[in-house]
Amino acid sequence: MTPVKDSKGKPAAKAKKAVRGTPVKGQSKNGVNDPNTDEGDDQELPGDAAGRLKIKRQYEDLLGIRIEKLKGRVLNREKINKTIEGIYYICLECKRICHNLDEGLIQDPESLVCYCGGCRKKK
Repeated sequence: MTPVKDSKGKPAAKAKKAVRGTPVKGQSKNGVNDPNTDEGDDQELPGDAAGRLKIKRQYEDLLGIRIEKLKGRVLNREKINKTIEGIYYICLECKRICHNLDEGLIQDPESLVCYCGGCRKKK
């Protein structure tokens, strides 16, 4: 194959590729959301609630019959952002796996037993 030449006999210049725009703040170069940005820390996304629900189901599958033994205890603490801490726990009354942002958390200061907001209101 012979190289393409222009009218003066010189090799033709390669066509320039289109330059993509700079990524939007909060997105990486490939368009995926970047978790290291501070934008969106103040607002709770609807996907967060769905993620918490998925983790609760995973805890239920993982713990199985041990929920009776672990009722009233904290399972896990997580940092949602710099100011908000999320806590997964098992309610002493209803024995459900709860999260403090969804169901609320009331912890007895003497025994450190956890109750969800609904069960504590019943008492």
